[in-house]
Amino acid sequence: MTKRILIINTGGTLSSVNSRKGLIPGMRSGEMLEELQMVSRNLELETEDFCSVDSANIFPEDWAALARRIGQASSEYQGIVVIHGTDTLAYTASMMCFMLQNISVPVVVTGSQLSIAHPVADALENCRCAIHMAASGCPGVFVAFNRKVILGCRASKVRTMSFDAFESINYPYVGEISSLGLHIRKENLLKKRGIFRPQPAYSNKVFLLKLYPGISPGILGYLQEEGCRGVYIEGFGLGGMPFLKNDFISAVHDAVSNGMVILAGSQCRYEGSNLSVYETGLRALEAGALQAYDMTAEAAMTKLMWVLGQTEDTREIREYFSVDVAGEVTLP
Repeated sequence: MTKRILIINTGGTLSSVNSRKGLIPGMRSGEMLEELQMVSRNLELETEDFCSVDSANIFPEDWAALARRIGQASSEYQGIVVIHGTDTLAYTASMMCFMLQNISVPVVVTGSQLSIAHPVADALENCRCAIHMAASGCPGVFVAFNRKVILGCRASKVRTMSFDAFESINYPYVGEISSLGLHIRKENLLKKRGIFRPQPAYSNKVFLLKLYPGISPGILGYLQEEGCRGVYIEGFGLGGMPFLKNDFISAVHDAVSNGMVILAGSQCRYEGSNLSVYETGLRALEAGALQAYDMTAEAAMTKLMWVLGQTEDTREIREYFSVDVAGEVTLP
């Protein structure tokens, strides 16, 4: 039986065209179909346009709608490819991991650094990888880029112009294309943990805060006054926070006592946080901060948004952050 693959276009560089205001998404999915069929071999491709925007203009409500659409399509197709702009691609892929837990087909997010209309673009090669990963029968959410397949909630954009724009952070590649073809490392795939149903609820009342020497602790109180329910703090090194002079940890304690969720991680991209090593981390834990461990910033933020959309119960929130929900974290 010929496998049916649905390609959902959201816009981004891959479908961009020149305009007086610079590059803008302009190609419809149907216009790209002939070229996509060149790399799909005997697969049956169908396309649809979800939206056509620069990924800077993708918002959480779009994630929820996209998850619902993918959930519907997952019973009709053997695999799904999402064409997406690279700027926020890792955020979308991470959130899809949470919203589409236990999906029964491969969902592969891809994009490109040059438009598919450009003669030396990376677009077709990325689509080739994405389409064949979507046809692999390996369920889950993935990112395909530069001949690599990355678990969706471990992908991060690390370069702005290179074709090698995305990296798998603190987790091995799921697959790679070489002279031997697409090799999938099945030991790096997630095991199904329950039934599939889209879980698109989220809260956008969150904030990403990067610490710097001399930061005012009052920022947390201000954010709480503005209705913020959760903050992901990128601390120093292993996740430490200051407690002398500008006593940021006391501000964390006050915020947690007033119902705010504080998730703490590291500004370092690799190897993750461990708040149990230094006093600057232990005090943060004692103040009520939760640990992000080796999550990417994109996964930490989307998990925070997703968890706050599932529950307001403090105990349940802490429980969510004590487990690996979708392959996003390595727990000690």
